[in-house]
Amino acid sequence: MPLYENQHIKIYNSLSGEKEIFTPINKGYVGMYVCGPTVYSNVHLGNVRTFMSFDMIFRYLKHLGYKVRYVRNITDAGHLENDADLGEDKITKKARLEEVEPMEVVQRYTVDFHNVLNTLNFLPPSIEPTATGHIIEQIELIETIIENGFAYLVNGSVYFDVHKYNQSNEYGILSKRKLEDLIHNTRTLDGQSDKKNPQDFALWKKAEPTHIMRWPSPWSDGFPGWHLECTAMSTKYLGEFFDIHGGGMDLKFPHHECEIAQNQAAKGKTPVKYWMHANMLELNGARMSKSTGNYINPAELFSGDNDIMSKGFAPGVVRFFMMQASYRSVLDLTNDGLLAAEKGFNRLMEAIDNLDKLKTNNTSSFAITEWQQKCYDAMNDDFNTPILIAHLFEAVKMINQINDNKALITAEDLELLKSTLNTFTFDVLGLVNSKSSDLGTDKLNATVELLIKLRKEARMNKDFALSDKIRDKLAEVGIELKDGREGTTYSVK
Repeated sequence: MPLYENQHIKIYNSLSGEKEIFTPINKGYVGMYVCGPTVYSNVHLGNVRTFMSFDMIFRYLKHLGYKVRYVRNITDAGHLENDADLGEDKITKKARLEEVEPMEVVQRYTVDFHNVLNTLNFLPPSIEPTATGHIIEQIELIETIIENGFAYLVNGSVYFDVHKYNQSNEYGILSKRKLEDLIHNTRTLDGQSDKKNPQDFALWKKAEPTHIMRWPSPWSDGFPGWHLECTAMSTKYLGEFFDIHGGGMDLKFPHHECEIAQNQAAKGKTPVKYWMHANMLELNGARMSKSTGNYINPAELFSGDNDIMSKGFAPGVVRFFMMQASYRSVLDLTNDGLLAAEKGFNRLMEAIDNLDKLKTNNTSSFAITEWQQKCYDAMNDDFNTPILIAHLFEAVKMINQINDNKALITAEDLELLKSTLNTFTFDVLGLVNSKSSDLGTDKLNATVELLIKLRKEARMNKDFALSDKIRDKLAEVGIELKDGREGTTYSVK
């Protein structure tokens, strides 16, 4: 029997503004679409946090036994510089600045995107479609919207008629914005747009003579609107009505709002059952911004080659740090927060390493089955990773007590503890034990073992001052020595 039969998830649905029991459209199957990156620059850490949240959700759904089709797109055309359908396509602009082909820009930053996600131990999506690979589907979608009376053609460009749509539907249903308020707060730019109304958005843009990326269409040589690609690709691979659509909070309006309108206009139905949005990542209490200098990219965070953090942080530590907050909460990236996460990560990994050293007994001091269900309860409550991590540290405390002969555990409970701890730490949270990755652990082990040997020799020579100095100096840098009957061991705090 799959776990989802007994473990029932509640998801916060942005559409209703409430937590709802997750009931897939087709039992045992989940279709999930997440808006991917626009590949015109190195991937932003804030985007990494969003993709990591949905990687965690993907992992948990798979763990429960669902067959998940996870679609995450690559935007390689059509994303203009602002939401007013003005300016250049971001990729075209970058290609022009660097005097290269647009697809060179796309290739370079798609590779960077994949490298960063691989470094952070992401699972690949089931399908990763590109906007340029689905031009035909987007043209067909526009034709249907025009036929249904919700779009109009002006000078080779096609625009979605938001006002016409709002007469029979509700534009703003996801973001809870009213069209009347949007009209009131919009400044009209006379002569600068072909649109009937400022709220209308482009489905197809006619390419100017200097525009590099262009495709033939019934209306002009041009390129598709940014909002259109996600509607075309999500419904192509997941159907006209699918389970989960995710993305960053900043995409709720206008991008996701426009997706709903396009699907409703073309298919006559809402496309998604559960809308999920991950919140923002800040840096030292402020928005990340290259223009203000309050910015750090993933490579700089890993290497320490920056002026913001005191050192580099391993990818596993960065992932653990991000998992310590709910995906719906704003998360502040700080040096102190990362240092604390590093200590917690090391404690967790040390405890997991000690699992195989524990001695079993004929009785247990802990109710492991109840603890296991608490882990599931945390994840079932809208994927509450901070509460899950708190429960994992309850297990760390148990392990340390058993290791210090202050508590007991049966062989059966130990196996359950091992499997559950490994499942939630590695399979669900996606952490990687630092000892299995190239984080300099072998060098650290060799160095500390040498100091332990020197300390032992000092004690044998009754040089207790040197022995204590070695212990105290190691403690100052977060390495605690533990003397036991079987020798001296160490832990990183």
